[in-house]
Amino acid sequence: MPFQSLGDVHAMLARLPAPDAAAIAAAEVRNGRLTKPPGALGRLEKLAIWMAGWQGTDKPTAAKPQIVIFAGNHGVTAKGVSAFPAEVTAQMVANFAHGGAAINQLARAFGAKLDVHALDLDQPTADFTESPAMTEAEVVDALRRGYEAVNLEADVFVAGEMGIGNTTSAAAIATALYGGVGWAGRGTGVDDAGLRRKESAVAAGVERHKELLSDPLQVLRCLGGREIAAMAGAILGARMARVPVILDGFIACAAAAVLEKAAPGALDHCVAGHQSAEGAHARLLEKLGKEPLLSLGLRLGEGSGAALAIGVVQGAVACHSGMATFAEAGVAAG
Repeated sequence: MPFQSLGDVHAMLARLPAPDAAAIAAAEVRNGRLTKPPGALGRLEKLAIWMAGWQGTDKPTAAKPQIVIFAGNHGVTAKGVSAFPAEVTAQMVANFAHGGAAINQLARAFGAKLDVHALDLDQPTADFTESPAMTEAEVVDALRRGYEAVNLEADVFVAGEMGIGNTTSAAAIATALYGGVGWAGRGTGVDDAGLRRKESAVAAGVERHKELLSDPLQVLRCLGGREIAAMAGAILGARMARVPVILDGFIACAAAAVLEKAAPGALDHCVAGHQSAEGAHARLLEKLGKEPLLSLGLRLGEGSGAALAIGVVQGAVACHSGMATFAEAGVAAG
């Protein structure tokens, strides 16, 4: 078992592996010798070199992507914060299993292995406006299940989510970590009254647990969901295994933000796949210091935006690792 308490998670966050400096240097040399003008591939060049550092080679790959969807239910839905009932979570998990969702099509398009982990859907978290969402044992279990879901042979990893009510949880996490207001958005499409209920729930949850919220892992326990904790655990597991991560939307980035707040630099192995249409996602990406690869107005979740960005990463490493050098091609360098 990778950890048994939140203290163990903090200890792991204090000993995160770094990228391979020698591989980065070698990749930079290779990039400078490829048959193109310097910098002609823009961000793709930096992306390939970043991949090289985490994979420990000057010729990185993205042929074995893994997408994992974590699903969980939230007690705060009792406050009327979602446009959909909680039973939709289980229904969508069944849809994933039968290959009928958008993420199934995107995984197939980019050759990704797709796994789905439903986390105790019959046991929603507690309503965080009334008590902590999870006990320490529950949040540690969810973190561990995410950590152990990472395929150590994957060369790029995406964590997605499904959970009615989880944009409310993510907004509460962002509010607790960064302060301010306006983190709650329309999520699944709530009307004005639903948005006001959502904002009220976020404020009530942060106020109720304010004495614990100086510790980002307690923020996750008090305000998060099982699937959000599992995404955080998976991102941590990928870091320990040196697997590069593509971050999805607002909810995935809220999970990631817990790690970054607990240990600055914890997301150095992560790139933002996209900027979603959820209002506060751009603001959260700015807090994380991540520039998105795509901005397509998506607000689906499921890891869909990050899955699309797998194609960008694959293009970057294909050019970097597959192109000929000037010497190999017999082309005169500029």
